[in-house]
Amino acid sequence: MSKLSFRDRFFTPPVGRAVLSPWSILLLGGVTAAGIVLSLPIAVAAGIGAAAYAGRVLISVPKNKTSDRVDPFVLSEPWRGYVQSVQSAKLRFDRTVDSTRSGPIKERLGELSKRLEDGIDESWRIASRGDDIDGAIAQLSTSQAQAELDLLRSQANDSPHVASTIQSLEAQISSGLRMQQVSSTARDRLRLLDARFDELVARAVEVSIGAGDGDLLGNDVDDLVTELEGLRLAIEDTRSAEIGGLPAADPNSDPEQKPQTWPPQ
Repeated sequence: MSKLSFRDRFFTPPVGRAVLSPWSILLLGGVTAAGIVLSLPIAVAAGIGAAAYAGRVLISVPKNKTSDRVDPFVLSEPWRGYVQSVQSAKLRFDRTVDSTRSGPIKERLGELSKRLEDGIDESWRIASRGDDIDGAIAQLSTSQAQAELDLLRSQANDSPHVASTIQSLEAQISSGLRMQQVSSTARDRLRLLDARFDELVARAVEVSIGAGDGDLLGNDVDDLVTELEGLRLAIEDTRSAEIGGLPAADPNSDPEQKPQTWPPQ
C-alpha cells in the first residue's frame, strides 16, 4: 500500500477530534496558567501552553501503516469475495482517475485513491479476522456439545462431576453462539460497506467530468474508511464476543447514517 502524506494524515477525523477536544483546550489553559503562576512572562507561558496543545494534537495524527500483503485467496468464502470486491472497486476508481483530465479534479481524486487504500487494508484485516473466527467456530463442535448436554440433563444425575461437565458444555455452547453472532454481523456490515465502496466509484465518475461535488465525495470516502476502521477494531476486540457480539445491522436503516460505536460501553 502507498503511504499517505503528512497532510493527508493530518486532515483526518481523529486529528479533528483532538483539535476540538475539551482535554486539549484544558491542557492549553492549564499549562499557560501554570506558567503564569511560576512568574513566567505571559507570552512565554502562552507559548509553552500552545506547544503542549500542539503536541497533544500531533500525537493523534494517524501513523503510516506497513500493511500485510492483501491476498484474498488465502481466505474462505464469503470473506474472500468481500476483499476481492473492494479490490475491484479500487481498480475502477483508479481507472477513473487515470482517465480524468489533468488539473485540480484529478489531483483531488488521486488523493482520495490513496485514502481508499486504507479502506482495502481495513477490509482485508476484517475479512482475515472473520475467517479466523469461522475457523474457531468449526472447531468448537457446538452441535456435539449440545447433544452431550441434552443427554446429561436427561439423566437427572446429581453428581458434582456431572454438574461441572454441564457448566463446561453450557459455556462452550455460549461461546460458540457469541462468535457466530460476531461473524454473522461482521459479514452483514462488511457487505454493506463494500456496496458503499462501489457507490463511491460511481460518484467519482461524476466528479471526474465536473458533474459531482469533490468535497462531498472526499467526506464520504473518509466516513467509509472510518467505519471500516471501527468495524475492524470491534471484530478484533475479543471483548465483543464476551459481551454478546456486534450489534446486528438494521436492513431498514439509512446506509448513509453512521453506525453507533461498539462494543457498547
